[in-house]
Amino acid sequence: MAVSFYRAHQVSYCQVLMQDVLLLWIGIAACFVAAGFVKGVTGMGLPTIAMGLLGLAMPGSAAAALLVVPSLVTNVWQMVAGPRLGVIVRRLWAMQIGVVAGTFLTIGFLANSSRSEAGPVILGVVLAMYALTGLCSLRFSVPPRLEAWISPVIGILTGLLTGATGVFVIPAVPYLASMIPDKEELIQSLGFSFTVSTVALGSALAMRGAFTMQQASGSLLALAPALAGMYLGQMVRDRLQPETFRRWFFASLLLIGISMVARAAWLWMK
Repeated sequence: MAVSFYRAHQVSYCQVLMQDVLLLWIGIAACFVAAGFVKGVTGMGLPTIAMGLLGLAMPGSAAAALLVVPSLVTNVWQMVAGPRLGVIVRRLWAMQIGVVAGTFLTIGFLANSSRSEAGPVILGVVLAMYALTGLCSLRFSVPPRLEAWISPVIGILTGLLTGATGVFVIPAVPYLASMIPDKEELIQSLGFSFTVSTVALGSALAMRGAFTMQQASGSLLALAPALAGMYLGQMVRDRLQPETFRRWFFASLLLIGISMVARAAWLWMK
């Protein structure tokens, strides 16, 4: 009798565990569809939205590890989709060296999640402020003669925030948006910058033991929903007028910033 009860209880426990795992992966897939859709429309947002949503259910380092493969593939897709990659690489190479250096300097904050709680809050506030500036049509530009001096600094700052938070949009995105007015060239430039950031983030996490083969397999499973969302987003983007695109661009930044601050506040209240 005791053996049969134990076996029945064990089967029931395994069924509950499998249901929990299935629900978790359904939730992860939904996160990546949403994040991929925003990226397809605006050219960015996959890591920031996914980190904000995934972080509600797992540590920041685990969420960042899940991001590596979907982020890398979608960013490479975005990078090679346009016709001006060579020009973009020659223009932005110094910035990307700074991104790599900065990421390795601060990766310890993300690998040790307990030390990185302030990072998402700071980043979310900066994103929201920049989005509001854009929605209010307050624009600025970078003189071409200063790019050689400013680009490495922007790259280092972006890398420092990448290593601390797992997202890589500030200050890279506002900087690139100030340099490149053309919609398609901006999206391709973002793809190049995000590809370098993703490789740097994945390499730095691996060096810290936070991106193992098991985590890489989980990240690979998240690729399909991210690609599906990105494809749907690109279909929407192709039908947008330039001003409509601009509103989507800054509105998505505002939502990302608010979600990051809200996530941090929710974790603090737990």
